[in-house]
Amino acid sequence: MSEADEVDRIVEAWNVQRPDLDFSPLEVLSRMDRLTRLLDRARRDVFRRSELESWEWDVLSALRRSGDPFQLSPKQLLQQTLVSSGTMTNRIDRLVARRLVRREADPGDGRSILVTLTDDGRTRVDAAITRLVDVEADLLQALPRGDRDRLATLLRKLSLSFDS
Repeated sequence: MSEADEVDRIVEAWNVQRPDLDFSPLEVLSRMDRLTRLLDRARRDVFRRSELESWEWDVLSALRRSGDPFQLSPKQLLQQTLVSSGTMTNRIDRLVARRLVRREADPGDGRSILVTLTDDGRTRVDAAITRLVDVEADLLQALPRGDRDRLATLLRKLSLSFDS
């Protein structure tokens, strides 16, 4: 091992204290946890620079990814953001108040509504995604493209194992 990080030091100390245990899961998941906290801070900063909260980003980016006319039903937003319906209603209300989305009657079902991204909402989410990919590319600069691709494949495999 050429360089040791904080996780190496933690695992080494545990190996001394509890040599009967396999600490290899900590070597992976403790690093993931530390990187997650770093990524969360970086993302919060990116969203703040676009005058967005993380939860606003979740809703606005779901709408933006849906393509023109950038609208989804509240149910579709629930499925993409994994929050309760009460939470989603509150989020939509707050985004409407900020004029980042608007509610429109669903032309296919007069009893339903669609949530539509406004021009201001689109401007903010586009600025945020541009900043986000730049910041995240910087965070990954220590890894060559091939290593990033392999890591993405391994993380996808792990993620899918939780979904099954």
